[in-house]
Amino acid sequence: MNIEENQNLRKEIENIVGLILDDYKKGRDVDQIDVFNQPDRDAVIDIVNKLLRILFPGYYRDKVYRSYSDNNRMGIIIEDVIYNLQKQVAIAFRHAKDYEHATDDTLNCGARCITLEFFKKIPHIRELVDTDLQASYEGDPAAYSKEEIILSYPGLLASTINRMAHELYLLEVPLIPRIMTEYAHSKTGIDIHPGATIGKYFMIDHGTGIVVGETSIIGEHVKIYQGVTIGALSTRGGQSLKGAKRHPTIEDNVTIYAGASILGGETVIGHDSVVGSNAFLTYSIEPGSRVSMKKQELQF
Repeated sequence: MNIEENQNLRKEIENIVGLILDDYKKGRDVDQIDVFNQPDRDAVIDIVNKLLRILFPGYYRDKVYRSYSDNNRMGIIIEDVIYNLQKQVAIAFRHAKDYEHATDDTLNCGARCITLEFFKKIPHIRELVDTDLQASYEGDPAAYSKEEIILSYPGLLASTINRMAHELYLLEVPLIPRIMTEYAHSKTGIDIHPGATIGKYFMIDHGTGIVVGETSIIGEHVKIYQGVTIGALSTRGGQSLKGAKRHPTIEDNVTIYAGASILGGETVIGHDSVVGSNAFLTYSIEPGSRVSMKKQELQF
C-alpha cells in the first residue's frame, strides 16, 4: 500500500468512526455507552464457578488459591466471592426502582446486606442440591456413582446454578440471576428461569432443550427429560402479563417424558402423573393420570 492509499484508508476509517459515534447520540437503549453502569457478565460467571466450588468443595479444583488447610482454602474463596458478588449487586441495584436515585453508599450498603443474606442461604441451597443428586442417582441406572453425576451431568449443573440464582431472584437482585441461568443455559442447553419454584429431589435426565418458565411451580420428586417445555400458553400480552401466573404447576412425583409441552398458568399436573413423550397439554389433569399421544401408524 502506497502513501496515498494509506492516507485514503485512514481518512475513510476516521469517517466510519465518526459515523458510528454519531449514531450513539440518538438516545436509544442500545446507545448506552457507560459499561461501568452494567454488571460485568464475565465477573458474574466467575462468581458462579467459585460458588460451585463452595457448594461442592471436593469436586472443583482451585487454580488460584493454595493452602495446606482445606478450611483456610474455602474461607479464602468464600470471602473472595462475598467481596465480588457485593460489587456486582451494587451495580445491578442501579437498575432497581427502589435504588433509582440512591447514593453510592446506599447502593453498597444494600448490596452488602443482600450478599450476606444470600450466603446465609448456602447451607439450604446445598441441602436442596444434595436431594437433586440423590434423585439423579436413584433415577438413572446409567449412573455408576454420585461423583460421575456431579462432574459430568448437565442436568445437575443447570439445576444447581438455578437454585443459587433463585435465591438472588427472591432477594430481588436485578439482572444477575438471569445472567447466571443463561450461563447455565449456554453450557447445558437447559433454560430454567430463576423465578421458577422447584421442590426437593428434582431430576433432569439428559436435559438438552428443556425450558422452564418464570412462574412455574414444580413439586418434589419430579423428573423431566430432554426437550420438555413448561411454558406460557401465550405471551401476546407482552409486558402487561408481568407478575401474572403464566406457567404450569407440576405437583409431586410427576414424570414428564421427552418432547412434552405443558403450557398455561392455570394448568396443573396432578401428583403421581406421567406425561408421555411429545404430549401437548394446555389443561389440568387429575392426580395419577397417564397422558400419551395417540398411537401413530406407519404407512408403506
